[in-house]
Amino acid sequence: MEAPAEILSVWRQFDGFPMETLTKAWHYQQSGEQKQRSVALMKQHRDQFGITGNCFDLAIWLLAAFDEAGVKAYPVGSGLGTEQSHAAIMAEDADGSRFLCDLGDQWIQPILVDVDNPEFKSDRLPGFFPGAEVQIAPADKKIEVIYYRPNGKQSNQVYGIDAVERKDFLEAAEYSQHHIHPKPLVEVRLRGKGETVHWEFDNWESFLSTSTRLYKDSPIETMEQWVERIHEKTHYDKEFLMESLGFYQRLNLGSSE
Repeated sequence: MEAPAEILSVWRQFDGFPMETLTKAWHYQQSGEQKQRSVALMKQHRDQFGITGNCFDLAIWLLAAFDEAGVKAYPVGSGLGTEQSHAAIMAEDADGSRFLCDLGDQWIQPILVDVDNPEFKSDRLPGFFPGAEVQIAPADKKIEVIYYRPNGKQSNQVYGIDAVERKDFLEAAEYSQHHIHPKPLVEVRLRGKGETVHWEFDNWESFLSTSTRLYKDSPIETMEQWVERIHEKTHYDKEFLMESLGFYQRLNLGSSE
């Protein structure tokens, strides 16, 4: 179920890349009509502020890296063109087997999705997603990923497995970058004790997911404390964090008036 070296070598370039909507909100204020950043601009912002982006940013960036490495890859997603959209990449090995590559949901590594491949396993599998086992199931020309968490909670995500035209994918990305959800989100893969764990900041709360349980962080109230906590996990520039979090704070204050 694991991807071969030529796919993993590209994927590993993005180890330590969080997925977050802070950059989306920050760039929304900085830019003109065009909101989706180019790969060159994403790299520039990474060098300047240590930032990455949301699922579309990461998918576009990863796709460019696959292109550069000569690995056949294409965009996929769910709900594209809506405010609930999610973006990922499908990469193919030399034999044409397809592997889901989802930096947006902070997977540990890509996973085989071709159910007719002799290497495919329909079991619940550890080591692919932080804090959960995953199971891949076919779903009418799509695949369903089922997540099993240690508290018994179960969730799912459905992906199309056929290629989305890059022009259409970029249009969906642009649509997404124009729509700011009022709840800020940051997700980070971190090394825990013998495993990769998942830290999340979601709507002014934060917690750590491991293979054994979920650990809630102590509540904090001030913006300065949130900047320090998120900086500790992401190493993002503190001035950037203050500015982007301030945008969300103003957005929420405006919506409550």
